[in-house]
This record gives sequence, C-alpha cells and structure tokens, in this order.
Amino acid sequence: MTIANKSAPQDSTFTTRPEIVGTFGVVASTHWLASQTAMGILEKGGNAFDAAVAGGFVLQIVEPHLNGPGGEVPIMLWSEKEQRMRVICGQGPAPKLATCAYFKALGLELVPGIGLLPATVPGAFGAWLAMLRDYGTMTLAEVMAPAIAYARDGFPILPRTVQAILAVQSLFVSEWKTSADVWIPHGKIPKPGELFQSPAIAQTYTRLLTEAAAVGAGDRVRTIEAALDIFYRGFIAQEIDQFYTEQLIRDTTGERNTGLLRYDDLANWTPTYEEPHTVDFGRYTVAKCGPWSQGPVMLQQLSILKYAGLEQFSPDSAEFVHRVAEAAKLAMADRMAWYGDPLFAKIPMTELLSDEYGKARYERIGELSAKLFDVGQPSGLQAKLPDLEAAARTLKVSDTRFGVGEPTFAALPPVSEWAKKEVFIGDTCHIDVIDVQGNMVSATPSGGWLSSSPAIPTLGFSLGTRLQMSWFDEGVPGQLMPGKRPTTTLSPSMALRDGLPYMVFGTPGGDQQDQWSTEFFLRHAVYGMNLQEAIEYPAWHVDHFPISFWPRSLRYNQITLESRFPEATLQALRDAGHEVKVGAEWSEGRMSACTREPGLNGRLLLRAAANPRGMQGYAVGR
Repeated sequence: MTIANKSAPQDSTFTTRPEIVGTFGVVASTHWLASQTAMGILEKGGNAFDAAVAGGFVLQIVEPHLNGPGGEVPIMLWSEKEQRMRVICGQGPAPKLATCAYFKALGLELVPGIGLLPATVPGAFGAWLAMLRDYGTMTLAEVMAPAIAYARDGFPILPRTVQAILAVQSLFVSEWKTSADVWIPHGKIPKPGELFQSPAIAQTYTRLLTEAAAVGAGDRVRTIEAALDIFYRGFIAQEIDQFYTEQLIRDTTGERNTGLLRYDDLANWTPTYEEPHTVDFGRYTVAKCGPWSQGPVMLQQLSILKYAGLEQFSPDSAEFVHRVAEAAKLAMADRMAWYGDPLFAKIPMTELLSDEYGKARYERIGELSAKLFDVGQPSGLQAKLPDLEAAARTLKVSDTRFGVGEPTFAALPPVSEWAKKEVFIGDTCHIDVIDVQGNMVSATPSGGWLSSSPAIPTLGFSLGTRLQMSWFDEGVPGQLMPGKRPTTTLSPSMALRDGLPYMVFGTPGGDQQDQWSTEFFLRHAVYGMNLQEAIEYPAWHVDHFPISFWPRSLRYNQITLESRFPEATLQALRDAGHEVKVGAEWSEGRMSACTREPGLNGRLLLRAAANPRGMQGYAVGR
C-alpha cells in the first residue's frame, strides 16, 4: 500500500450533535433516559457514583434486551478523594455444579447459549451496590427510585426491544411461558414507542427496599448491606434457587434441562475490587479490567500500534485501517490463547503488555492481511488452544430454532448463514459519568437478556448466560471450572493524560467492544478529533477469531466497514488481501465518552459525547 500523507480532519468537521461542554457534571450513555436520570442525580447533589448507579438501574428497565437485574457489570472508577483508579468486578462465577464432566455427560462440547445451563452468579446488583456503599453519598431508595418508577409506570419501549421479542416469540409462546407473560402481556406484542411496564420487577425491587430499610433503620450503609444480603441470601436468592432447581427449560440441546445455579452459589459470592492494567500511549495511560475480561485486548493493540507511526496516515486511509485491523487480529489471537480468570490460571499479563512484546508483535504486521491465527509466545511460552472445530460439530446436532445465545434483533436466518457472523452481532449497554469534583465512572452492564433465558415469574427478570464463553478443553486458560469467572467481552475504559485523570469511555458490541474503543481512542489521541467527531467518524471491525457467544463460530480475515469510507480505501484493503464487507452508513459501534481537564480558577472543564448510531444514546451536562 502506498503511504498517503494526509492531514487530520479540520475543526469545522460536521457532527450530528455537539460535543457537550460544562463544569457541573456530564453523563453519556446508550439510552437517553439513563443519561438524564444520572444527570438528575447530579443535580440533586449526588456524586458520579450515585449517578452511575441510578443510571445503571434505569438501563436494566429501558434496555431489557441488552441487560437486566440478573446480569453482570464491570465498573471502572476514579476516586478524586483517594486519587486512584479501581475496578469493581461484577462478573459472577460459574456455579459449583458447572463442571466439564457434567456437560460432556449430556453429550455437549459447548455450554448452550440459551436456557438455564449457562447461568453464572448475577453480579450486577452486587457491583452497583458495592460502589454506592463505598463511594456514594445517597440512599439506596433515592438511586433506585427512577428505575422502579419506569418499571411500575411505564417507559417507551425501543423498536429493537420489540424486534428481540419478535425474534423469540415462538419460543416464549410454546416453551418459555413465564417470559411470554412478561414480554407478551395478554398475548399482544408491544408496539415500538408505546409505554411498557415491568410490574414484577417494580414489585421485586420495592420489596427489597422495604426489607432493607427495616434492617438498616435509617443508616445508609447498613441499608445497602442489608439489600445485598436480601438479594444474595434472602428471598431473591431463594426464588432463583427454586426456579433453577425445579424448572425444566428447553434449550439448544433439543432437551429440557434444569439449571445448575443454587442458593449457595449466590450466598457465597461478593463483588471484588481490583487494580486495573495499564499501557502508556504517548501522553496517555489507558486502563482496563483484567484478563477475566476482554479489556487487555485494547491495551495490547495500543502496545503494538505505538510503533506504527499512525500520525502519517489519514484516519480514513487504507494504511491506517490495515495497521489497526492487523493489530486487532494479533491481540484477539492472544485473547483466545492466554486470557482467563487469573485466580484459576496463570496469565502472562505483564509479558503480554510489555513494550518488547508489543514491538515484536508489530513486526508481525506486513503489507498483506493475515489469513490465519498468529498466537504470540510471551516469554517463549507455548499456547494451548481450544478445539475450534467444536462449533461446526455443535451446530450439526443442535436445536437451532430458538436463538443463538446473544441478543438478536430480527428473525433468525437459516443455520447455513450463521457462520457469516452477522447473526451474532449483539449488544449491551454503557454509561459514563464525571461530576464537579472530578470523580469518574465507566461501566458496561449486560446480561440477563430477555431473549436468552426464561423470566423467573416471581421476580420478573431473567438471569445471565455468560457461561457460554467457557471452553471444555483441558488446560486452556478459559476452561470451565466451578467458581471460575468466564472470560467476558464486557470492557469499560479509562485514560489518564499527562498523568492526570482524563477520560472514561466505552461501547456495547461483544467482541467488537475493544476494536471500536481502540479506533475511537486513536482518532481522539492521534488525530485530535473532539469526542463527538471521534465517535461519529466511519468505523469498522474485523472477524478473525472464534466468537465469544454460542456456538463459538470461527471466521478468518473479514473486515466490515461503514459505507462512508472512501471507495479507494475499500479497494486498497481488498488489494491487501482483506475480505471486505461494506455495512450500512451508521452501523459500527455505540461509543460514549466523557472527559475532564483543568479549567479556570481551579474548576474542571468537562466534556461528553454519545453515539447517533442506534438513535437512542445521548450525552447531557452543564
């Protein structure tokens, strides 16, 4: 490819909406109601931690096809008081009964993507409340009130939520009747935009608050701790245990199976705090969650790309796209080979993020696209890979009528089309908050999708299915084990600039999260685009790995770009050997971001931006 010396976009670049600028507080999320809820909490005197929790609970209600009360959430925070970054792991582990031997005895090579079998401990509630207890200032009732009100009184249901219900309507009506009662009330599919209620969730959360208030007796922290006890050791845990023990639920095995999650799994779990992993890139230090998440994939890409001289290329050029795409392939190969729960497997994270390793990986990038996996050997280690043919064998013997394990927004195409990957493009949620003091939160809640597991009727919500991201192969870091966290795709982001806290950002998108986040970051950090410009600029993703969701299908060397890229760029990528797929104009990513930087008289200047793609994300602030 010929190097093209083009300048970055000019300051007058058109965007569909402004970059929000203020000094009091900013919020950006994937749904306008969550953004405004969080901003409302800031207006009432709450801090960023209070606001993020309130927004997170609203996301459970208004984006139920993408997350729910029974899901999970990784959270990254900056505490201005403590002057440090922290990670809260809200990814629950595998049940004690979830062993490779159990699934193999069922004749399975992979954990099903839907039903009861893939459930992990629901970690979102614990993570949100841990942050509220330790860093917030408001009461649990105050931050949960907006979500309860939307569940009780109604919220405008999104077109995509309706599509998700339609995609699994036959499953709900014929098999998952508890879900039909929740999502097809009185036998009628809701219409996009009409007010929809989730009364059972409102009742569950109201009961939880009432019981917690009685124990807490007016003490904020005691009430939060009582709520945690009620969720994981009280009536909610008991109802989960009963449903998962007694109900026979049809899934992709073609059979009806009970679940593996039990009361003791919930009772013995607690969210944990961890230190983030970081990589320096120019003025910036980017921080991510550990290798139980996908987060280090972004760090590895930056570690590789710091040697690429990206500033000499235009951000819409084939030279830029090729280098970033090839770095993503290398990082994702290492994800498959080396990532897992570090409490159960030795993960060479220090070596994977070292400058020496990044440089060696960059030297693997040539002028032509890589056609096969290129797994690295940190410190000379040899990787053991999972059986990548399991997906093809699994599809041949599975009941594929009712779903693919990840949110789907349309009727399922024929099974023969599944390997083309577009079937598995799902989503999640994201929220970023910065307050007037400079506290920062980035969180990516997901799981508990309405289409992936049946609703527990007494509670009104589903549980997550994240266990589908495990392997059965002996000795691989991602092998299924009781009590072990599956390697989630969820991946919030945080960055320092010149050593000072600067940015929180992230996106839904499964395996695409750390591709879209890296592209966004490079457009901002290398080319000087403001947040809104960097979000709206044409984006892409590569498929060159087994997807994280059932049935773990594999595709090599495909790159999907928005049609707004120049035709010359698309052709040059084809000439370089990429299998180019051109998507819709606004189809790649749902990024949001907030920044803080020093302003006048000791005040902070705050900025925020959100994605026009999907027509629901919004940034607010003043």
